[in-house]
Amino acid sequence: MTNVLLEKKGNIAVATINRPQALNALNSAVLTDLDELVNVVRADSDIRALVITGSGAKAFVAGADIGEMSTLTPAEGEAFGKHGNDVFRRIETLPIPTIAAVNGFALGGGCELSMACDIRICADTAVFGQPEVGLGITPGFGGTQRLARLVSPGMAKQLIYTARNIKADEAYRIGLVNAVYPAEELLPQAEKLANTIAANAPIAVRACKKAINEGLQVDMDAAVVIEEKLFGSCFKTADQIEGMGAFLEKRKHEPYQNK
Repeated sequence: MTNVLLEKKGNIAVATINRPQALNALNSAVLTDLDELVNVVRADSDIRALVITGSGAKAFVAGADIGEMSTLTPAEGEAFGKHGNDVFRRIETLPIPTIAAVNGFALGGGCELSMACDIRICADTAVFGQPEVGLGITPGFGGTQRLARLVSPGMAKQLIYTARNIKADEAYRIGLVNAVYPAEELLPQAEKLANTIAANAPIAVRACKKAINEGLQVDMDAAVVIEEKLFGSCFKTADQIEGMGAFLEKRKHEPYQNK
């Protein structure tokens, strides 16, 4: 993975999109490396939370690579969109929680990558947007779908139709990000959040992610059945026995073992 760097730090990992000369723009090679990142993270049971950020001080991901896209035919454009959507869907459905630490421009594909993560936090210098209609195309990596689900259909339509970029404070106001930090504090805060998540019972955390994500796609009657089954699946795990035992014995639980 030459375009994505992965660093493990105990039970968390930090993935950095590493194409700073192009403001970390997403071309086919970067998408392929992100796909491989998913494979690596899925294969490592020690990783309980993943932070995704961009290299350099200017950009998280400035967008998809316009140079690569400019000559595509309609069929090639559709295939490029499918490549991005397939990769982002794999990130979205990773069993473990993911945190986008947005350190700068998150435009087009960069905004879409952040939205494929469970949680978004950003630097006070971050800028978000879906500028595609200003280039004669639509968002192609899930922007028309996830933005409307995360903020509101009306707000998503306004941002997409106008191709207007928004700063960190507005992204926070509309609910696109959970928190805004000074740039130098962003990654430490992202790692702190990831470590807080990783300290909880991993089987239960993964079950919560699955319940939320799958439940949002069905009606409430079906959603509560998903929750009931995942709730039941946690019982008799070693971590459930230790966690409840420690509570009843009024002691601090031992580190969870992910089993």
